[in-house]
Amino acid sequence: MNTQAEPAIEKFPNKLAIYFAATRPPFILATIIPILLGFAYGHYHGFEINWLHFFLAVLAGIFLHAGVNVLNDYYDALNGTDDFNEERIYPFTGGSRFIQNEVLSRSQTRDFGLGLIAAVVLIGLYLVLHVDASLLLPLGLFGIFIGWAYSAPPLQLNSRGLGELTVLVGFSLLPLGAWLIQTGYFSLSVVLIALPLGALTCNLLYINQFPDRKADIQAKKMHWVARLPISVSRWGYWIISGVAWLLIVVFVAQGLLPTLSLISLAPIVLSFIAGMELLKYSDQPQKLEVAIKMTILTMLSHGILLIISLLF
Repeated sequence: MNTQAEPAIEKFPNKLAIYFAATRPPFILATIIPILLGFAYGHYHGFEINWLHFFLAVLAGIFLHAGVNVLNDYYDALNGTDDFNEERIYPFTGGSRFIQNEVLSRSQTRDFGLGLIAAVVLIGLYLVLHVDASLLLPLGLFGIFIGWAYSAPPLQLNSRGLGELTVLVGFSLLPLGAWLIQTGYFSLSVVLIALPLGALTCNLLYINQFPDRKADIQAKKMHWVARLPISVSRWGYWIISGVAWLLIVVFVAQGLLPTLSLISLAPIVLSFIAGMELLKYSDQPQKLEVAIKMTILTMLSHGILLIISLLF
């Protein structure tokens, strides 16, 4: 385990830098891309973009993802999984380490996470009051709820084997929120075309759980990678990615996406490399850094290519 890059109080010039880094900013791209996808799909269908609403939607998404990241660190500190974790691949797995390395206290982490969620509520209320979309309020509340319930007791969805489903649902509904802000009405199509991106995001959670597996089992955080034998669970990655790629082809064939959207299949090569690495090193999880990076690149590049296909 390489801990050289892990956070230490002396690495930060001030408190602001500490709190900013505690949100794990690089990973928030995973939320920005689906929101952009929702707006791009609206553009593809001929709707104009209100740039103030666009900016606020992206900002709310950033704060929500940041808040969920921070609260996840807090709840994982409570259940002990990050303390137990000796096979983590920082910064990808094992949490942010801000609590474990005494950069922030548990209470500071909790209060910061709740403050970020409060900011989401304020932005959401503005959008609800200024956008004529009746579904926007319940969708926003549901998004905040599942973000909290993912790791917070008593629900702890990830510990009950529902983490992957939560991520799939959450990241597939982000484009719907952007669509509602832009158009004002519900569309099943935008939910469907977001499913592949949601599944590929789900795969990032899935592969990250292999280095964390022993610590999660010790902390009774029983997701499917923890529940199943490694020889079985490693195939879950292939199933999830296979479904994602197949759906893209189906949606193009059915006319939900333009033919140009087939370019978003290009990252299948990265997905294949990551899957092969997982098969090779599933029982040596500290060697999965390449596979994790390939999984991140797969998700981001698929989303970007899909957005490009809709805009042009």
